Amino acid sequence: MKAPSIVLAAALGLAALPAAPAELSWDPLKDVENALPPGTPDEGRIIQARQQVREMSQDALATLYEVVPGARWAVERAAGYAVFSTFGIKLFFAGGTTGRGVAVNQQSGRQTFMRMVQVQGGLGFGVNKNRLIFVFTEEQALRRFIDQGWEFGAQTSLAAMAGGQGAMFSGAASVAPGVYLYQLTETGLSASLTVSGTRFFKDADLN
Repeated sequence: MKAPSIVLAAALGLAALPAAPAELSWDPLKDVENALPPGTPDEGRIIQARQQVREMSQDALATLYEVVPGARWAVERAAGYAVFSTFGIKLFFAGGTTGRGVAVNQQSGRQTFMRMVQVQGGLGFGVNKNRLIFVFTEEQALRRFIDQGWEFGAQTSLAAMAGGQGAMFSGAASVAPGVYLYQLTETGLSASLTVSGTRFFKDADLN
């Protein structure tokens, strides 16, 4: 029963390794720690990490709008959205993914910083980097996501929708009433989303 915890700890440790100069580790707080000079106050690090998460979010949305132009209409008219930058590694029979992101209530303008963790089973080997973009058409669903967190079951696997509601949710998967999810990989929009065993929750470091 201790194996998943060990695997997840290993994945989190690997995700926190210093990145090459030309590439971020996809963990904003770690990137800031690596970039700022020693002795920088914790408050300064947190402010910089928050800004990096915001920039990641805007960059992910801009990429999504290029790939799926109709998504702009969906996001801009939604009650809110959440964007996550994820890093995952898989070694043989187990692996894990960690990530940070921000949820935005478009009615109030409030931003809530969040985290995600995932433990993966099955045979495989490799590293993946993704952007996950949730779109909430109902404010109640957004509040539930922020206040109570979100967890996908161990066997959850979703196929991206061909058309959604017209063209605005093309390429998104419907994960709950009023909640749609896009996944951007390094090669573009993913046609299927494997989110088994993934948990989303408030980020105690950045809020």
